[in-house]
Amino acid sequence: MPNNNKELTLSAPLSGPVLTLANVPDAVFASGAMGDGIAIDPLNDTLYAPCDGEVIHVARTGHAVTLRADNGAELLLHLGLDTVELQGDGFSMLVKEGARVSNGQALLRYDLDSVAQRCKSLVSLLIITNGEHFQARPITLKGVKVGEPLLHIVSKTPGETRDDEPDVGVEVFGQIRIAHRGGLHARPAALVRQTAQGFKSRSHLHFSGRSASCDSVMGMMGLAITEQAEVHVSCRGSDAEAALQALLKTLSTALAEEAHAEAPPAKAPSRSAEAGVLHGVCAAPGLVSGPLVRLQGIQLPEDVGGHDVAEQRQRLHDALANVSREIQLTLENAKARRHVDEQAIFSAHLALLEDPVLLDAAYLSIEQGCAAPHAWSRSIDVQCQVLRQLQSALLAERANDLHDLRQRVLRALLDEAWQFDVPAGAIVVAQELTPSDLLQLSAQGVAGVCMAEGGATSHVAILARGKGLPCLVALGEALLAQAPGQSVVVDADGGRLELSPSAERLMQVQQAQKRRAALRAEQQTLAHTPARTVDGVQVEVAANVASSAEASQAFANGAEGVGLLRTEFLFVDRHTAPDEEEQRQAYQAVLDAMGDRPVIIRTIDVGGDKQLDYLPLPAEANPVLGLRGIRLAQARPELLDQQLRALLQTRPLQRCRILLPMVTEVGELLHIRQRLDALGNELGLDERPQLGVMIEVPAAALLAEQLAEHADFLSIGTNDLSQYTLAMDRDHAGLAARVDALHPALLRLIAQTCDGAAKHGRWVGVCGALASDPLATPVLIGLGVRELSVSPPQVGEIKDRVRHLDAAQCRRVSTELLNLASAAAVRQACHQHWPLG
Repeated sequence: MPNNNKELTLSAPLSGPVLTLANVPDAVFASGAMGDGIAIDPLNDTLYAPCDGEVIHVARTGHAVTLRADNGAELLLHLGLDTVELQGDGFSMLVKEGARVSNGQALLRYDLDSVAQRCKSLVSLLIITNGEHFQARPITLKGVKVGEPLLHIVSKTPGETRDDEPDVGVEVFGQIRIAHRGGLHARPAALVRQTAQGFKSRSHLHFSGRSASCDSVMGMMGLAITEQAEVHVSCRGSDAEAALQALLKTLSTALAEEAHAEAPPAKAPSRSAEAGVLHGVCAAPGLVSGPLVRLQGIQLPEDVGGHDVAEQRQRLHDALANVSREIQLTLENAKARRHVDEQAIFSAHLALLEDPVLLDAAYLSIEQGCAAPHAWSRSIDVQCQVLRQLQSALLAERANDLHDLRQRVLRALLDEAWQFDVPAGAIVVAQELTPSDLLQLSAQGVAGVCMAEGGATSHVAILARGKGLPCLVALGEALLAQAPGQSVVVDADGGRLELSPSAERLMQVQQAQKRRAALRAEQQTLAHTPARTVDGVQVEVAANVASSAEASQAFANGAEGVGLLRTEFLFVDRHTAPDEEEQRQAYQAVLDAMGDRPVIIRTIDVGGDKQLDYLPLPAEANPVLGLRGIRLAQARPELLDQQLRALLQTRPLQRCRILLPMVTEVGELLHIRQRLDALGNELGLDERPQLGVMIEVPAAALLAEQLAEHADFLSIGTNDLSQYTLAMDRDHAGLAARVDALHPALLRLIAQTCDGAAKHGRWVGVCGALASDPLATPVLIGLGVRELSVSPPQVGEIKDRVRHLDAAQCRRVSTELLNLASAAAVRQACHQHWPLG
């Protein structure tokens, strides 16, 4: 209940244990990127209003609702993690946008069991999305029941903001070279801003005689700082030294996607006359045909003036809040699908949406008499002009991100429909598309996109490549004069838009598309036959799964077994451990789904950064190097014993293979084999399942020969092996793309593993992401790997790849690759020796 106009006590919207945001198993929420607040692990099936207020947003998928409390605080109530993926299934929203609700009123109901089984976690959030104006103070961190006091909210006073911080403490300085490809554009600037906001101190960048606050993405972009340029950083405040070091690290660490492959070389548009052809730049490759459809941008009506300033300010504020929530949900969805590029792009959009340069200019225009849509549009246009005058092609392209925000906010202000009226298979043309446009069009199944403007390194180009959507940019104004409805051909590889293709040409393109579809179909047709190289070496292609449903999909796709069943799906996001019978039934279901094929089941791999509510473990400063995998079994042996008993009771036992994670020495393997024998004797069993070791730490690879003496097989987990070998966290935003398992050091460890296993006649498989990379297939075969466990949809593709390889040649070339200097060099050599496609 409200205490006064500023303070507010929120009651618990759910019953259950209370968690701080830092303990929420989701990086976006835990980092505070979406705002301050608190979390509850719910025990009931209904979400209630924590206070009186107005419903200002209802998620399309019914899993979240936002209220504006009477004191102005905007509260996002988000049920579960990654529940957006359920597309509303299991949720029933009880209120509508614009409704007035009272404290304790039911907002939504959900099917507790159904949702719990299908989402990442039921942990639910209460987030203050306009936290720049409010501070949250938890009342309790114990379990609560619906309606009990949970969180106290107070308005921030000037003394509590960072505005007064420059007068506190010393000022420190540093200098650094910018590591980000293309300089300090939107995404790295957004990362700098996020870093700066983690400290009380006020920070600035100084370059070429000018300065900008680290709070403003636009201000930093406006400095036009180029790649490898030397910039000065100043921080003043009580934690200035810590802020300085954090900022220097952020500025000197390239973003993940920047360390990845470059954008495809932009083919310079040839403006030589060619009848019926427009020449542009290839932003995403492909060859498609279809009817041309023109997209129009939003056109503002004339501003007649005479507006109520307070009303227009509120209109803009509400529109910005709506768009912010939309982008936050897009971010959540991208994270659930592990689309790193999308996450980076829309994180930058979120930062731009909060940029003081943009907001101050828009609100100033409103004070001067402009309507909210015109004020916002003018602010965006001014900043786009600033970027285009910086004589940086990359920054000029980043103006498209501002266009995206212009369109999104104007849609919110003008109630414009978000869904485009575009048929599947169309070729969309526009002046310039935005990232949001591209995602929407891709979801609607368009065949290709063409833009009069834009560039090959724009965010739209990045997304188009990720979606496999052919895209041409920089086609010029002539593109916009083309009549809609005509059939056109997009030859993105050749940088050509063919406006008047003959019937023969259209047939040629359609046949090329059919050939690609036929290849995929052929791969699927042959997916159920063994994969042998041209010289007769058989390679087993299995699948990585996490449930019996995925195992059924893998079986249908031709998988010759399960190369990795992750058993964590049984243990996480629940309040009690699964008992022995529940585990047995789950494992048996996977065995049944795979017919007569083997199933490798990895024992529980939790601990460290994957915590269980019912298994309290000490917090660890470096969980990746902490108590996890087999180490947890040593600390809590009863947990593994129960799992081993369940596995021993599956039938037929000879098809069940057990895999031990995070083994670093032979003694760990021998101890588990002894436990397996003892438990088998207790159950009166004469046979034992095969027991294998996961090679995911360098120590295990270096001891492969000794481990193979006592193990039945070895399975290489290239994801963890990469990060431990290269000393790079694969989840680190700036380093993840450099954690490349084709690094020569990794290949040497794989070679040593295969050599050690061969001395004892053991086979070696790979269950990490490298197994799913067709470029790596010949290398792994050449080094001695004889089982590849991939994602279920890729089984046919990888089998087809194997059938076109000569194992003897793979051995010769792979041995040479061990002497190369970098992962990039290995990839280049692979493309030369074993080209894809």
